[in-house]
Amino acid sequence: MKLVSWNVNGLRACLSHGFAESFAALDADVFCLQETKMQPGQADFHPEGYEEYFCSAQRKGYSGTACYCRVKPLQVTMGVGRPEHDQEGRVITLEYPGFYLVNCYTPNSQEELKRLDYRMEWEAMFRQYLLDLDVQKPVILCGDLNVAHQEIDIKNPASNRRSAGFTDEEREAMTRLLDAGFADSFRMLHPDEVKYSWWSYRFRARARNAGWRIDYFLVSRRIADRVQAAGIHNEILGSDHCPVELVIDL
Repeated sequence: MKLVSWNVNGLRACLSHGFAESFAALDADVFCLQETKMQPGQADFHPEGYEEYFCSAQRKGYSGTACYCRVKPLQVTMGVGRPEHDQEGRVITLEYPGFYLVNCYTPNSQEELKRLDYRMEWEAMFRQYLLDLDVQKPVILCGDLNVAHQEIDIKNPASNRRSAGFTDEEREAMTRLLDAGFADSFRMLHPDEVKYSWWSYRFRARARNAGWRIDYFLVSRRIADRVQAAGIHNEILGSDHCPVELVIDL
């Protein structure tokens, strides 16, 4: 099964920069999007053979997730069942016979870390949400998790120590999630590879490859041995992020 995840930073904008062609070339069984910045029906993109599921923020033009599924899920759940966390369209859970696939756009702590406290509330809540699912069947988590976990995952670790996405608190939250029974598929297969999935639009960051790896596929450890490939498609343009991929035998 081939899964792809991409923060498109506005699906309508990405469609004008070759998204449809990239979507077709990646040929995923399930294609998960983050930061769609739209309501259902606002984009003219309906790929043949795929079911479409959108979870949009109440605030128009902000956040949002979507899934395009060639393999139809048994059930689709929008949000995490917590009204205080479900206003921004950040989570879609697809249930399949042997696993759950969770598409997540984790809240950003923002400039001057003004949303870090909320981010930590989210991390605790979401970790428990995943563990509750994992009791029932294995979980695959994908999306923009807005954290560079290790120094290898960011171009300039020293100067970004207190930047949103590389604070000690956010990195420790990722460590707690992994320690709770999940594996980082890319780092598992490529322990020493330096590759990024997001670049700032400023200072020619992508041209200089001054990036961050903040887009992930995490899997329950009990199915980690079924992972066949995990990739980062940094050759694909159209957003400030690039697609990430998981191939798994399920």
